Amino acid sequence: MTKLTAAITAIGGYVPDYVLTNSILETMVDTNDEWIMTRTGIKERRILKDPNKGASFLGIQAVQDLIRKKGIDPQEIDLLICATTTPDMPVALTGPYIATQIGAINAFSFDLQGACSGFLYGMSVAAKYIESGRYKKVLLVGTDKMSSIIDYTDRATCIIFGDGAGAVLFEPNYEGLGVQDELLFSDGVGREYLKIEAGGSLLPPSFETIKNKQHYVFQDGKTVFKYAVFSMAEASFKIMERNGLTGDDVDWLVPHQANKRIIDATAHRMQLPEEKVMINIHKYGNTTAATLPLALLDYQNQLKKGQNLIFATFGGGFTWGALYLKWAY
Repeated sequence: MTKLTAAITAIGGYVPDYVLTNSILETMVDTNDEWIMTRTGIKERRILKDPNKGASFLGIQAVQDLIRKKGIDPQEIDLLICATTTPDMPVALTGPYIATQIGAINAFSFDLQGACSGFLYGMSVAAKYIESGRYKKVLLVGTDKMSSIIDYTDRATCIIFGDGAGAVLFEPNYEGLGVQDELLFSDGVGREYLKIEAGGSLLPPSFETIKNKQHYVFQDGKTVFKYAVFSMAEASFKIMERNGLTGDDVDWLVPHQANKRIIDATAHRMQLPEEKVMINIHKYGNTTAATLPLALLDYQNQLKKGQNLIFATFGGGFTWGALYLKWAY
């Protein structure tokens, strides 16, 4: 029997209706469209304005989109993994709530926190569950309401992030398609450069932490950029090298959408032309765990069975890596 692999067989996604453009941001902080576009490549981002809706709402919409397109019964889903940095609340996991709301009554579920690498890490985990032979349908959801943790008076961070969710279904494959290889990394040195200082066990919420705005994302932009450019590019190049691939063999780079310059540096290291790179950062900004599936969603009509895709990410912590997948449909 041919080796069992884990293949993506369906994609779904959702972004909120409200569009926060660079022009609107110009009225909120000291910035302008040219400055933002030159440094990040972001033109606009989507924001979930309803204060009573969180990451679960985004995730539910993305999963329902997938279910409609694929025509599957939610009761067939064995496992739902929710990659998120912005869960609805602490302790009570977001994944199980999404599973219950969509009617996946036979699935168990958990959350996975890998910052901007969460979805890539989730792909690795989902693939392992499929490859074990125990589960047939594993749903991976990447969902983040980043606007809930952004200080919109801080021009260093408010220009970058947006809200959104994406979902993919993993199923067994016996044609040699699906996940082929992965290189995943982490380094705790990143703890000081990209973080939310308060709200965890080290610094619980208090009047002082709220007053000092310590519940918002802090980023040392120059340091994070330096690490991200090198790490994402090197991981992508190494996984190509390990699998005997050249730029001609790679059909698509699916990069985390954090910064257009980081994406360009990664493509350059892989010797890929821009037409082989999935880019939608200009529309959505950085949606954290949702960037990879939303990129797949936007480019799905150009994907062909058997094509070689390299996924690459970099996130807080630091976390980063690359994954090699052959498209299955």
